[in-house]
Amino acid sequence: MVLASRVRELGCMPACDQLESAPVTAIGELARPDRYPRSSRYDPAWLLDLDMGPNPLWLLEDLARDLDLRPGMQVLDLGSGKGATSVFLAREYGVQVVAADWWIAPDEAAAVFADAGVSGQVTAVRAEAHNLPFGKDSFDAIVSIDAFEYFGTSDWYLPYLVGFLRPGGQLGMATPGMTREVRELGAIPERIKELFGWEPIAWHTAEWWRFQWEVTELVTVTSARLQEDGWRDWLLWTQAVAEHTGDRAGAQHNRQAVIDLLTADAGEFLSFAMVTARKN
Repeated sequence: MVLASRVRELGCMPACDQLESAPVTAIGELARPDRYPRSSRYDPAWLLDLDMGPNPLWLLEDLARDLDLRPGMQVLDLGSGKGATSVFLAREYGVQVVAADWWIAPDEAAAVFADAGVSGQVTAVRAEAHNLPFGKDSFDAIVSIDAFEYFGTSDWYLPYLVGFLRPGGQLGMATPGMTREVRELGAIPERIKELFGWEPIAWHTAEWWRFQWEVTELVTVTSARLQEDGWRDWLLWTQAVAEHTGDRAGAQHNRQAVIDLLTADAGEFLSFAMVTARKN
């Protein structure tokens, strides 16, 4: 874990300088300043220690290009996991963050925020996405990285969630997506179903999300796209996690299965949907 004193001394969590002279490894591939300049300043080992899904900082940095995040804004990080995205929001955009997650205890997340030197900007809250403990019009923006597929696909969820946004407030999410709807295909592609079961039925196209949100007339969608080479980013991340953790937790076999699937798919079906909107 990067200590707060070291973070303050360097102004970031540097990775690039060390990696320039290091042998090429899967972990080394996580520094990609040409595509993700902000994320590439963060120590890959720190980020991998907080792993709960494909590189959340790449997803957030990409998504944030379609948002207007400004210092002092009140932002809800919904499904914040172990806290990497909340640290990134606080440090990179100067916002005040409420990090809400159901699975990670607030004291565990708070320790991450303290070590990263952002305790004054980030508050950890345990909250279930369908029973959020916030008042009406509490936030200037709500972001959700690699979590929305678990709670946000029902027809009534967006009307519930936008109640926590101020008028004109922004909503942005990045979630596993498909290049074509499962319902259009008639079934989950077999190789994807073998690994993920029925879960991909919630991995929608960007245009599905656009309609799902705009039909409510509560928001105006400002962008809806599949992440360029999202499958490749997912693959690079999984390879780095496998290298970083080795055989720990007995998960190496499953990671190799993900690597094999993404390599075989090569973007035919799998990507990430990136969607942003403003409350009307």
